[in-house]
Amino acid sequence: MTRYVLAGDVGGTKTDLALFACESPRRLTLRREHTFSSRDYPTLEAVLGEFVAAGGDPVAAAAFGVAGPVLGDEVTTTNLPWHIRAADVARVVGCERVRLLNDLEATAYGTAFQRPEAFHSLNAGRAQAGNRAVIAAGTGLGQAFLFWDGTRYRTAPSEGGHADFAPQNDREWALTRFLQRRHPEHVSVERAVSGPGLFAIFTFLVEELGRPVEPAVRARLAGGDPGAVVGEAALHGESAVCAEAVDLFLGLYGAQAGNLALTAVAVGGLFVGGGMVVKLLPLVAGPFMRAFNAKGRYAGFMADIPVRVLLDPATGRLGAAHAAVDLLPG
Repeated sequence: MTRYVLAGDVGGTKTDLALFACESPRRLTLRREHTFSSRDYPTLEAVLGEFVAAGGDPVAAAAFGVAGPVLGDEVTTTNLPWHIRAADVARVVGCERVRLLNDLEATAYGTAFQRPEAFHSLNAGRAQAGNRAVIAAGTGLGQAFLFWDGTRYRTAPSEGGHADFAPQNDREWALTRFLQRRHPEHVSVERAVSGPGLFAIFTFLVEELGRPVEPAVRARLAGGDPGAVVGEAALHGESAVCAEAVDLFLGLYGAQAGNLALTAVAVGGLFVGGGMVVKLLPLVAGPFMRAFNAKGRYAGFMADIPVRVLLDPATGRLGAAHAAVDLLPG
């Protein structure tokens, strides 16, 4: 018997929904999908109501990766005025089997079901049956874990992006002091390892270290997304200061990814998600992996951990779909 599961990736910019037919325990076939502009709707329930009404297939289970901390069966989205309750979602989709996950938690689960071509390898390592971890820099810094229980993976969220920033050398200490003046309440790693963090690093290099800015780059910064402008200028070899900013950013990103891999004992792999790393991919491997492996006595341990970039932006939705499958009886 064919059963249908509804999956979603709920973010501050867009909400990506999909309905899958489940014809065997793990065989999913996409039936329909649609992407909604999140800010055009007052609630997730309004988005779901529109999507469900456009179909007609009965939903047997549903799961949603949401950008925000899930506490119990509720979550308040980080970059939207939405408060989501599983019970309210259940009424709209017409089934009681509903699960809310953190968005990175859903992405982490999705890595267990992705095809090999959905990854770009930064370090082949030596894959083992064991825990995995996922890190993704974007608007903020998301992190999550997959714990191996000997039979299957189980997901766990994290708010580790808000842990303390850990400088390792004089330049990073100077960056820390610069960030402290901007954020006297707390300097988290997210303040440096994120889209806004990349621009903060660029600003630090210009304002504190006196790096010159090319006129063409300065003009683009006036009208575009600053983090994206810095990244693109570095990628295309248009700016020395942008290249330095991206190199420092990727080193900090790799260092934090290494911290996460150590924390989770992620011998099953460390996965890097988010659009930023995909756009910067030609520049990533060197600075990221040098910092990832720079863990002193554990350098050999780190070198054995597979490190892969997630190329498919729908990995979170795939993870949510399989989380929904887990809710099905039988």
